[in-house]
Formats: sequence, structure tokens, C-alpha cells
Amino acid sequence: MSSTFTIHYFATASQYTSKNTESLPAPLKLSTLFDELETRYPGITAKVLSSCGVSLDGEYVDIEEDKELLIMAGSEVAVIPPVSSG
Repeated sequence: MSSTFTIHYFATASQYTSKNTESLPAPLKLSTLFDELETRYPGITAKVLSSCGVSLDGEYVDIEEDKELLIMAGSEVAVIPPVSSG
């Protein structure tokens, strides 16, 4: 099995990356996820990620509070922009 995890992009995150999913190297500390994405997609932190939620294997995580969590090979991460109501 390869040492990667899958990241899913929704709404504005998908538009910004032009992808719905991709594989990233694992393990990766949750605290460095946004840095990794910023390296791949310059400007994404300010324009998209700063207002997004993140889930790890179906559970919402807090990038600050859960920063020591490791995203392991085979995990699934989702970048979820805020849901607007209207």
C-alpha cells in the first residue's frame, strides 16, 4: 500500500485547486496540512482555507487544537467550505 492519504475538496476549495480529490504523502501532521496545500496552491490559505472546516476520517478536527494529530496512510481528509444558507 502506498504511503498516501486522500484529500477531498468541496465547493470553493475544489474550484481553487481544480480538483475534487488528490493523494498527498503520509504521514503528515495536521498542523502542517495548510502549509502543504499553500505550497501546492499559492494563496489558498487566505482565499479558501481560512474559512474552511476540515474533517479527518469523517470527524471534524480543529487545525489548532488537534495540531499534533498525524494524518496516516489510507486516511481521508475533507476540506469543507462554510455552508451558506439562503
